[in-house]
Amino acid sequence: MVAKVEKATPEKLQELGVRKWPIWEKEKSVFDWEYDEQEICYFLEGKVKVTSKPGGESVEFGKGDIVTFPKGLKCVWEVIEDVRKHYFFGELSK
Repeated sequence: MVAKVEKATPEKLQELGVRKWPIWEKEKSVFDWEYDEQEICYFLEGKVKVTSKPGGESVEFGKGDIVTFPKGLKCVWEVIEDVRKHYFFGELSK
């Protein structure tokens, strides 16, 4: 699995505490990335395609999506439309 993608709801955003997370922005680009730990993010703007390495499985997501990337994922990010997202690395404590 490249990433788990779900549509955000106000309840889910509040449950996760997304508004307290930092914001990351990136212009259209393509780059390699490796996850040393899990990342959960909420996309405020943009559109992205992420492809796993090796294997080539892809997933697309963007504005309004909550995306969870697993620890150990090696991938290529293709930022199709400029991105602005909240992000959190590690496991969320309940």
